[in-house]
Amino acid sequence: MEQYDYIDDLCKFLDSSPVNFLAVDTVRRRLDAEEFERLDPREAWEINRGGRYYVTKNDSAIFAFTVGDSDPEDGFRIIAAHSDSPGFRIKPNCEILCDGNIVKLNTEVYGGPILYTWFDRPLSIAGRVMLRGQDPLRPISRLVRFDRPLLTIPHLAIHFNRSVNDGNPLSKQKDMLPVIGRVNAKGDEKGLVRRLVAEELNVDPEIIIDYDLSLFDTTPACITGINGEFVTSGRIDDLSMVHAALTSLLEAGNDRGAIKVMAIFDNEETGSGTKQGAASPVLRNILKRICNSLGWTDEAFMISIASSFMISADNAHAVHPNYVEKQDPTNHPTLGGGPVIKINANCKYMTDADSAAVFKNICDIAGIPCQYFVNHSDVAGGSTLGNILTAQLDLRGVDMGAGVWAMHSVRETASTADHISIIKAFCTFYEI
Repeated sequence: MEQYDYIDDLCKFLDSSPVNFLAVDTVRRRLDAEEFERLDPREAWEINRGGRYYVTKNDSAIFAFTVGDSDPEDGFRIIAAHSDSPGFRIKPNCEILCDGNIVKLNTEVYGGPILYTWFDRPLSIAGRVMLRGQDPLRPISRLVRFDRPLLTIPHLAIHFNRSVNDGNPLSKQKDMLPVIGRVNAKGDEKGLVRRLVAEELNVDPEIIIDYDLSLFDTTPACITGINGEFVTSGRIDDLSMVHAALTSLLEAGNDRGAIKVMAIFDNEETGSGTKQGAASPVLRNILKRICNSLGWTDEAFMISIASSFMISADNAHAVHPNYVEKQDPTNHPTLGGGPVIKINANCKYMTDADSAAVFKNICDIAGIPCQYFVNHSDVAGGSTLGNILTAQLDLRGVDMGAGVWAMHSVRETASTADHISIIKAFCTFYEI
């Protein structure tokens, strides 16, 4: 793929992945097209050298790997990212009738979005729907996406809040509820979302048991800047890293060396404490099953873990041109300055001098620059996948990402050059 084809492909990937379930489905479809074999965790695995495989968890996390002529001493080369982004989830019994038969939906905030960026935008609905099947313990899972705008969260007019531009505290329960439309009469609002979903899936509403549905901004990803320097879209954090990891895995050979792994977790934005999150043993179990299928002993598994390295790929804060003072005084990662190594003295990231040096070497081999992000000492930072995963696997690894502006906004901005550089770094990591 040509370098700037990566950016067009990134935009297509972002547009096809409005929520975590659709992001994982997009990854799955690309793996299927490249003839990766899907594994069932309920069955015994038969892993062959030269093979390419993947497994999903909860429809919202996906793990793919390629096996070459690998020995335990080669270890695993792991790139981890996450499928979820902050936003709004639709609650059960969600329809609320207002004056004039206007219907709004009761929603719950997921993660930490910048709330006011969601106002007055064309929004729609996507997610997972569970249907009644033959086995009560295994309902049928279907994905749904409404491509047309269905909702908006209307702002209060400035005439009713003259101080809105001086600061505007928002109630998640009152101010942020989206309007979906108008019904003819009282009572017609009941079951409205269920009926819409049933029509979209062409099923009887009575067989819909439950759903995981979220809102998304329907505005497509696009390139901006006088020379196409920037990409702006929803969910750049962290789907740009998912795209880079997937692209690199598909381009890397699997004929020799370490077992190459792409681990896309869910629920990072809420702490990773789910069965499909990084705090669970899901990745450890997958790596152990790979080793078992290859005939390796428990001792060989421990050798492989000790020989492994992981890149925890979650985006970073680039210096904002209007708020330079928010950054650390001596570490100013910029858009277009290359991948960002993330460091925290209180171990919110897994990076240490050893792993930072490894990633810096990778960037040197790839012929790309890299940068450092450290929090301003008066500002608390967040955590990410890397340090959470080390509670399950004592891996060497580095936390890094692309610098972005407006992280957790409904639309974020990143550098096109940085995305290309990160794909180069990831390809180099898989190949060396």
